[in-house]
Amino acid sequence: MPYAVWVDDNFHFGDIDQDERYCLGEFSNCADAVEACKSIVDQFLRSEGADRTPTQLFSYYRSFGEDPFIRSDDPTCKFSAWTYAKARCQDFAGKREPD
Repeated sequence: MPYAVWVDDNFHFGDIDQDERYCLGEFSNCADAVEACKSIVDQFLRSEGADRTPTQLFSYYRSFGEDPFIRSDDPTCKFSAWTYAKARCQDFAGKREPD
């Protein structure tokens, strides 16, 4: 059963035109597909986090980051890029939240 990782662009979230969507590739198992999704989110957060607080970074991600997701017949294979990004912003943000 293939696990296809597709990637949307949050900047175009909700657009009917899917020109910004692309297929990253197919994976033979869910774990590899999830790791590919995590890598895309981590790359964005790493590159954009230095001058932002976790809250600012998450907001920026939701506006401009890539939103990977998995298409498969396996109902147990789930990945939410927004949920993952929110959890990872603490790790990549270069600034602390104001007190």
